[in-house]
Amino acid sequence: MRPDAWHLTEDIDEFLSHANDFLCSRPALHTMQLTVLEKLRTRGADAYGGAGTVVGRLERAGEVGATFYRLPSGGLGVTPLTPEQAGTLAEHLVALGHCLRSISADHNTATAFAEAWQRHAGATPTLRVRLHLYRLGTLTPPEPFPPGRGRLAGEPDHEHLMRWCREFAEDVGEAVSIDAASWDGTRFAEKRYTFWETPDGTPVSMAGLNPMVGGQVRVDPVYTPAHLRGRGYAGAVTVEVSRAARAAGAKEVVLFTNAANPTSNALYRRVGYRPITDWAAYDFAYGTP
Repeated sequence: MRPDAWHLTEDIDEFLSHANDFLCSRPALHTMQLTVLEKLRTRGADAYGGAGTVVGRLERAGEVGATFYRLPSGGLGVTPLTPEQAGTLAEHLVALGHCLRSISADHNTATAFAEAWQRHAGATPTLRVRLHLYRLGTLTPPEPFPPGRGRLAGEPDHEHLMRWCREFAEDVGEAVSIDAASWDGTRFAEKRYTFWETPDGTPVSMAGLNPMVGGQVRVDPVYTPAHLRGRGYAGAVTVEVSRAARAAGAKEVVLFTNAANPTSNALYRRVGYRPITDWAAYDFAYGTP
């Protein structure tokens, strides 16, 4: 056996029996792996559109050093890799006949893998988005703090939530259908939402929390309608859900921001979030035969 070897499987429970300790060793950095794999573990093949999910772990002398998941859509998510490891993984996946549509990972890993995938698979990578991954340090409510209060969204708020999630998806360029029929199959369904309300009870902003996995919770999405922005509502609702996550026992509270949005990056830094790493997503295009 080679010193480093990738072990692939479709059995999530078997995979986690080997890789869970590794993933939980750095829960903030591994937030995407933890949440995606937990959804697969609890919901099975239907979680991401049916059968075809493959997961893999990189081992040396029985120790896991990296993992990946490949979804039925062709999306690949990877924990940090060296350029050599990224190249080896790309070569291995090509040899097994995998066709990838995208990769999402820390910036250095995503870029190294995209270059390797172009060499080995002949696909042209296009950078879709650059993100920053933040973790919560000392929570610092914004000053001035807007009047109002946070309120957990309930069943009567479902139509309102779907409308705001549609608007959020449009703002960030996500191609997703969000309505009563499709809601359960979207990434927005598994979250717990909080509204920020003005003193008269009008919702003006919202924030979602992903389920806690491995001691980490990810804040996503945070959304304020365009005509209500600039009044401190997003900061207030972010503080509200961040405080709730800590109170629920989260060791790490994390969130992603678009690197091209200076307003949101400045906001999250003001309320106590600190950068962990840069993140990137690449899409792959293939030439016609």
